[in-house]
Amino acid sequence: MLTPLDIDLLRQGRHGDPFAVLGPHRDASGQIWVRALLPGAVSVSVIGAAGAKPLGKLQPVHSDGVWDGQVALPAGAKGYRLQVRWADGALQVLDDPYRLGPVLGELDAWLLAEGTHLRPFEVLGATPREHQGVVGTGFAVWAPNASRVSVVGDFNHWDGRRHPMRNCGTTGIWEIFIPDLGEKEVYKFEIKSRYQDYLVQKSDPYALAAELRPKTASVVWDVNKYAWGDDDWMDNREKAQGLNSPISVYEVH
Repeated sequence: MLTPLDIDLLRQGRHGDPFAVLGPHRDASGQIWVRALLPGAVSVSVIGAAGAKPLGKLQPVHSDGVWDGQVALPAGAKGYRLQVRWADGALQVLDDPYRLGPVLGELDAWLLAEGTHLRPFEVLGATPREHQGVVGTGFAVWAPNASRVSVVGDFNHWDGRRHPMRNCGTTGIWEIFIPDLGEKEVYKFEIKSRYQDYLVQKSDPYALAAELRPKTASVVWDVNKYAWGDDDWMDNREKAQGLNSPISVYEVH
């Protein structure tokens, strides 16, 4: 069950291990409970992943948006979704990121921790992908001195309480997979420091796209879809780099 301390840390955006308390959990008797942090919700139901079959209803345990309830997940069920009624009357169906496992593999985490990963840009930042059969975007960032890191953007009203990330222990890496989030979504990382609870929103150092200045948010982008137009140059690159060919000198700062 949720403890009063867990509830306070969640609603204040201070919980350093949200996956330990949010999402599905079994109690001592084997019953499954689902917990969610949804500020602004007025009702939350759990439905099947493939349809609208009701599996249970969550109850508010704090007015700041902490919900909890027992759920009858069928044997072999591949997941569930949250049906949320918001204060403005809108009804939304969400996949719960806290029911999914880690995005980073053990080898990636190990190599990043020891600083020997040769392709960190492929695992850090925002990566549109499929994870455990769910389409969305995986986020990962190195923030070893943080006490809490969240992904914020238009999709969650820039509220750092809504998508706190998983702490990958001594690696200093924080990560989360957010279902149904795709290209062109703007985002930043909201970081609460261990030093005097300093709170700041930072753009992604591994972002593959960014907003046009003066805006500073990062943008989810899939570079694998980019259509290159340099076939002629690639075909003649070996000749152009010959020792008897003219050179072009570029300067960058």
